[in-house]
Amino acid sequence: MITWDSIKYWLTEHPTTSQVFKYVIWVLIIIFFLQFVRRTLKKRLPNADTRYKSQKIIETMGYILLIILTISYFTGNIKDFTLAIGLLTAGITITLQELILSIAGSLFIFFVKVYQPGDRIEINGIKGDVIDINSMYTTMMEIGQWVSSDNYSGRIVKLSNAFVFKGPVYNYSQDFPFIWDELNLPIRYGSDVELAKSIVIDVAREVLSEFVQKSVKQWKHVVDKYYIEDAVVEPTLAIAMTDNWIQFNLRYIVDYKKRRMSKNRLNELVKKAMDASEGKVQLASATFEIVNIPVVDVKTAPAKD
Repeated sequence: MITWDSIKYWLTEHPTTSQVFKYVIWVLIIIFFLQFVRRTLKKRLPNADTRYKSQKIIETMGYILLIILTISYFTGNIKDFTLAIGLLTAGITITLQELILSIAGSLFIFFVKVYQPGDRIEINGIKGDVIDINSMYTTMMEIGQWVSSDNYSGRIVKLSNAFVFKGPVYNYSQDFPFIWDELNLPIRYGSDVELAKSIVIDVAREVLSEFVQKSVKQWKHVVDKYYIEDAVVEPTLAIAMTDNWIQFNLRYIVDYKKRRMSKNRLNELVKKAMDASEGKVQLASATFEIVNIPVVDVKTAPAKD
């Protein structure tokens, strides 16, 4: 009859077998524990993506625990419990580095105020308006892609907060909610240049006066806060001579959310004013001048009878 005392005696007499037996018991305990945790998370986590990531994390942690257990039992090199815990912690840190970076990124965003809901940003090559920030993700309404100009594409993008540590973050609205834009106009040679300049500047002042007035105070705040030189916020016009036309370059300041609408308004009013100039100012188009045409001498033979 097998008794507990006989089992203990047998294990004492066979220490190697005893170690293997204990090792198997510990392996089974770890496996059952991990399976229990995985089933619990699978039931409680509603999001499929989160469930998948949690399963992978638990699986990796299980491998790390089994490796540490195996080394400690069969090599005898890991006797110090503190060292084992340190290795386990390092393994967990490597496994969860994206999660840890995301949480650290959310704290960085909150305390440093990199951006906040309502800001228009570009990060990791994605541009959009921030609509939500949580401990893991920044949610954006995407701008651009297959849609021209600064229009919504209709896609909502979730981006890991870890990306604030991996590259530049472009903020269109923080501190200074205005951007500089340009409008290029080709003016035909022979036009009244002074009248053309007057038309463009007058239209720019009419359309952009509201933005200029609001931006003056905002820009002063930026100059006081940062090490940056002062800048001209009034519309400025530069002229360049090209082979085909006189290039008018209008540089102006505009609200970052009204860039497309303002450029469309500028084009409409400038075109209307130039049409009303009775031909004194004309827009140009690409032209080609043929400087020399070779003479072709065509001789015909006389008709035969």
